Amino acid sequence: QVQLVESGGGLAQPGGSLTLSCAAAGRVFSMYVVGWFRQAPGKEHEFVAAISRGGVNTYYADAMKGRFTISRDNAKNTVDLQMNSLKPEDTAVYFCAASDAIYASISNYRQGQWRYWGQGTQVTVSS
Repeated sequence: QVQLVESGGGLAQPGGSLTLSCAAAGRVFSMYVVGWFRQAPGKEHEFVAAISRGGVNTYYADAMKGRFTISRDNAKNTVDLQMNSLKPEDTAVYFCAASDAIYASISNYRQGQWRYWGQGTQVTVSS
């Protein structure tokens, strides 16, 4: 069992930055691939980014490439999502998730199985 708690959401202006953090408690965190997802009102759940167990490999949705950076610190059981150049369309509830599935490539986790989810943190981008 892994408990995930997101923090760091809030209000940002267009072009601004926010850093979200996902803190984990429970089983050994380094056993899991961790991802970020988001859901805007009236829209489907959307993949944002994922990071491998050791933090070496990352994968981003196209809309986030070059703007968002995912990183992890297994010693602290945390995964961060640095979000820069924010746009109004980035407004959503952001969730972190953990997967113990084994796939050949980090990109496979985009459509993969995620076992544990946090409760989400609201990000609003508005002037």
